[in-house]
Amino acid sequence: MRRSAAPLREREFRLLFAGRTTSLVGSAIAPVALAFAVLDLTGSKTDLGLILASREIPLLLFLLVGGIIADRLPRNRVMMSANVVSAFAQGSIAALLITGNAEVWHLAALAAVNGGASAFFFPASAGVIPQTVPTPILQQANALLALAMNSAMIGGAALAGFLVAAFGPGWAIAVDAGTYALGAGFVALMRVPALAPDKRPHFLSDLGIGWREFRSRTWLWAIVLQFSLLLMVTMGAFSVLGPVVADEELGGAKAWGLILTAQAAGLVAGGLLGLRFRPRRMLVAATLGILVIPAPLVALGFPLGVPAIAAVAFVAGVGNEIFGLLWHTTMQQEVPADKLSRVYSFDALGSIGLVPIGYALAGPVAEAVGVRATLWGAAAVGAAVACVAAVSAHQLARTRPDHWAWQSDPEELPA
Repeated sequence: MRRSAAPLREREFRLLFAGRTTSLVGSAIAPVALAFAVLDLTGSKTDLGLILASREIPLLLFLLVGGIIADRLPRNRVMMSANVVSAFAQGSIAALLITGNAEVWHLAALAAVNGGASAFFFPASAGVIPQTVPTPILQQANALLALAMNSAMIGGAALAGFLVAAFGPGWAIAVDAGTYALGAGFVALMRVPALAPDKRPHFLSDLGIGWREFRSRTWLWAIVLQFSLLLMVTMGAFSVLGPVVADEELGGAKAWGLILTAQAAGLVAGGLLGLRFRPRRMLVAATLGILVIPAPLVALGFPLGVPAIAAVAFVAGVGNEIFGLLWHTTMQQEVPADKLSRVYSFDALGSIGLVPIGYALAGPVAEAVGVRATLWGAAAVGAAVACVAAVSAHQLARTRPDHWAWQSDPEELPA
């Protein structure tokens, strides 16, 4: 246990830990509050999907820029600036909702601002981790961050259901804005130097270097490509149609908050497992973890009772976290530190590149064929893609059995 907690002895990691955990409490509140704000305003599944897509499009447009900036500047300053912008966007949404002046286009525009800020925050926050701890405890650092953030999501999702039911979506989003501001304060205190710039500091040169690092690793781009299809169908159906099912058949915001809380609890359980989990084939184990991600869509399609859906969401959370932990550890050990944020930006761009399409299509498809058929169809497609990813990882492992990411002696991995 002392070894598992070793990263917390490092000052910069403690501040990163506090900053990311704090902002994640609000990030867990926001999806519940925003979904029910839109349903209160228009009751339209299509409007909800378009607002969610509005957040993702700027995220995609600026991810590569965010990766380059995070490799040039002190990464904590990039994170701080992004959190300040997100606090402004969420605070503006809260004010509009509380005063009764919100319209759908307002929510879409401010969601786009928040998404643009996230495009800078994510590459910086992922790339800064190796700068805060020694390499031998990198996996423990990833696991502790995941545990803290997922624990925050449990509290945030549960709090979201209460706040929305008791005070309304506007006040819930106001809390989200406050957590972004507090998180910015923590990361501002970090002392993280900028990495030495490349000899060719031009934008296109930086972009080309990051692309070459990304495409030179077959295991990386192949799994990212498959993951993009998986996330498109599962996130679109879950995020758009899940709140609709909860609102119409399960009792509203409290029920949806409970389901999201169970999913976050599964993420925590996966993180606890990840503290000691040393699979012989890391990325084969990672892709096996994503096989359960489509399962909540099946449960929502019936729908089962809230406890049963929550239980399925818990299992999906465990698998999702195992994948994420092994994936991030592999990337952080395989990619040079001064190029890591750029590679992360290509990873994220590929992984979520099709998610806005999923958000935009979920509502119209459900209107055309029904919510149940859409959920089950998305689950079937997602399961098929997850199986392809697992088989691909196994085949790649057979072609590179000497590569540590595929097959290694657990005793040789960092303890």
